[in-house]
Amino acid sequence: MAAPAAAVPAAAESSTDTAATVQLASQWRLIWWRFRKHKLALVSGVVVILVYLVAAFAEFLAPFSTDRMISNLAYAPPQRLRLIEQTDTGTRYGLYVYGYTAEVDMLSLQRTFGVDESQRIDLRLLAKSEPYKLWGLIPLQRHLIGPVDQSAPFYPLGADRLGRDLFSRIIYGTRISMTVGLVGVTLSLVLGVLLGGVSGYFGGTVDLLIQRVMEILRSMPTIPLWMGLAAAIPDFWSPVLVYFMITIILSVIGWTWLAQAVRGKFFSLKTEDFVIAAKLDGCSELQVILSHMVPSFMSHIIATLTLAIPQMIIAETALSFLGIGLRPPVVSWGVLLKEAQNVRVLVTSPWLFLPGAAVIVAVLAFNFLGDGIRDAADPYK
Repeated sequence: MAAPAAAVPAAAESSTDTAATVQLASQWRLIWWRFRKHKLALVSGVVVILVYLVAAFAEFLAPFSTDRMISNLAYAPPQRLRLIEQTDTGTRYGLYVYGYTAEVDMLSLQRTFGVDESQRIDLRLLAKSEPYKLWGLIPLQRHLIGPVDQSAPFYPLGADRLGRDLFSRIIYGTRISMTVGLVGVTLSLVLGVLLGGVSGYFGGTVDLLIQRVMEILRSMPTIPLWMGLAAAIPDFWSPVLVYFMITIILSVIGWTWLAQAVRGKFFSLKTEDFVIAAKLDGCSELQVILSHMVPSFMSHIIATLTLAIPQMIIAETALSFLGIGLRPPVVSWGVLLKEAQNVRVLVTSPWLFLPGAAVIVAVLAFNFLGDGIRDAADPYK
């Protein structure tokens, strides 16, 4: 009968230790404890990290460059990766694909592709192929996967209208489409925190002017405004300059929502005891804002930004799809989807819609991740 009596104090002591640990934990640790309970957000976070790793190592992961083409294989269907082959001499193992057979209809001049089992194209991991510079600095020639014969066709996701590898182009497009979201959100963060903070902290005439500007921007139809600003970009500008201008356009429109949230937080925080104490301690207005007020709701800002990135991605994709955003030779998911605008593609080359699947995966991952961060932002609930 003594054992149960001894167990009660042990359980009570364990509960007390847990409560003490929670009380002493920092805000970020509490947020992490709550966030890791959100399994879907955790998986989405892993997906987001993987997508950005693809963007960072695009040259290594893509079997070919974006302009490598085989003109007589335009609209070639995807090749199925194979591992085991039964031959007359036994079983062979190793990654390979079969080549293509092509027949041309003399009436419609349409080329029909089939599988040529007599042409085996061996694949190799860390294959030696087209030279490149990783991040523009490190000269390399190895790719994650590629054909042993560099001139052989290898289209794991099919080919486009010029016979270019869609798989490689989607990988390269990841870099542009995902960094447009990051750069645009970074600019929106600066504008939103600065103007929203000034509006909420000082109030009065400054708040009135900033709020009227925000209301004007938010009252405009978004898509026509994007189209008008993007169409003003001259055709003779370089792709890099066009890319930079697209991010600015997206940021100019997207900062108002963050500014509204920051303004409301500043209104509620500027009369708190820790803000008044910082002022009495001699801190300048800028120090009070940046060192005391902004960090107190940084988790909410991060959640808002995480949910804003997919909006930037969709905006760039829509503009490029309509032909008024990024333009070739720049490769983005929107530019790739522009080639899937006719009925012929829908019927004969449905694999050209695969960049849209990449957009869906990225946007859903960011949305689920943002929901998890937003739920974890208030760990005391």
